[in-house]
Amino acid sequence: MRLRLCTLCLALSAQAFAANEDGQRKPNFVIIMADDLGYGELSCYGNTAYKTPHLDALARAGMRFTDYHSNGAVCSPTRAALLTGRYQQRAGVGGVIYAGFNQNRNHGLHQSETTFAELLAGGGYKNGCFGKWHLGYEKKFNPVHHGFSRFRGYVSGNIDYQSHYDRVGVYDWWEGLEHIREKGYSTHLITRHAVKFIEEHKGRPFCLYVPHEAPHTPFQGPGDPAFRVKGRVVPEKRSAAFKKRAYREMVQEMDKGVGEIIAALKRLGLEKNTLVFFVSDNGAASFGNNGSLRGSKGQLWEGGHRVPAIASWPGRIEAGSACDDLSIGIDIFPTLLELAGLSAPEKLRLDGRSMARNLLGKQRVTGGTRKLYWGAGRQQAMREGPWKYVRELKGQKVAALYNLSTDPGERNNLAKKNPTRLASMQKDYAAWAKDVANGATRQPPIPGNKE
Repeated sequence: MRLRLCTLCLALSAQAFAANEDGQRKPNFVIIMADDLGYGELSCYGNTAYKTPHLDALARAGMRFTDYHSNGAVCSPTRAALLTGRYQQRAGVGGVIYAGFNQNRNHGLHQSETTFAELLAGGGYKNGCFGKWHLGYEKKFNPVHHGFSRFRGYVSGNIDYQSHYDRVGVYDWWEGLEHIREKGYSTHLITRHAVKFIEEHKGRPFCLYVPHEAPHTPFQGPGDPAFRVKGRVVPEKRSAAFKKRAYREMVQEMDKGVGEIIAALKRLGLEKNTLVFFVSDNGAASFGNNGSLRGSKGQLWEGGHRVPAIASWPGRIEAGSACDDLSIGIDIFPTLLELAGLSAPEKLRLDGRSMARNLLGKQRVTGGTRKLYWGAGRQQAMREGPWKYVRELKGQKVAALYNLSTDPGERNNLAKKNPTRLASMQKDYAAWAKDVANGATRQPPIPGNKE
């Protein structure tokens, strides 16, 4: 890893300074990711059950996306894609990395994969990650080995918000490579450390990655007790009323945390030189709110991967604007590089495209004929402009084809009326699946039931 970082630093040496060629300081980046937040969960996306005032304010100050998608319909794949700018299948993280000792706990984001944090570090940035990693339990997969100088958070899929034990009863709260005991509600701790990082690096370009736990289970508001202890997990048998109340509090506490980060940027005079990008890692689970979209987390219907996304940069992104362009998580990597004035190594194959010109209003790129792909277990889906092909290979006998421009809820299957288009998209999907499999990063065999 050190050798690879040195090579990257040398390749970027001409640009490895805190200012651009015109003498202006490079922009800061704040990427905030919610966990399992559905398309209809925020009040600025139509939720009338409760308010999310700070994210609403962020949308009013910037750009709200209507056709932004996570790369995966579950946690780990989306995170791998966002950090590498590559389809998660190519990066070797096509599915969830589980906590169980007899599962794929030994898998993770390999050091051979290049993250945007590594390239930004080579370009003079200081990078921090605070929150959920979920890209490997072993220390070799830790964020500090992927371009982040600071990491405070957890490496599993979810933890008890109060006690910080994971779903198999293992303590999971880290400072870098070491466990650290810290009391507090995880959402509050993540926000606190994110704000502190901004304060400590206000004098140089920084990239802050804040992957929140909320509103992923367990259902646990800030006033609820711990449910998990060492070696033991209390079954989540909560009433519907309890879940509804806790879930609302989880979303609203995260919303408050976003407000605290924005307030810190304003207080330190950094707001006008900082791009803030807020997204969700996938759609809401069955108890969440995906608006009028079909499906939920884990599925490749729109409800599984069309998610809320907001970008704000006062003075650079038009306030109160909306973007209807087809966008996806892998686009964030090249966007950050372009705005930082950096380039990816020639041999690094990126699958995303920069959104910089869209964000800055210099050129609006429509969905057009852009092709995007999703694969999750036996499920497959593809976008080509407004058209979407989706199929579950086992259990769904008939392939589905939808025109999302008139049917975003995927109710009217047009496959029989458009056999040529369907066949063409299925052919394209097969070619893509073969392409990402060739040369994909390989994971080791699952060792079995081993602690």
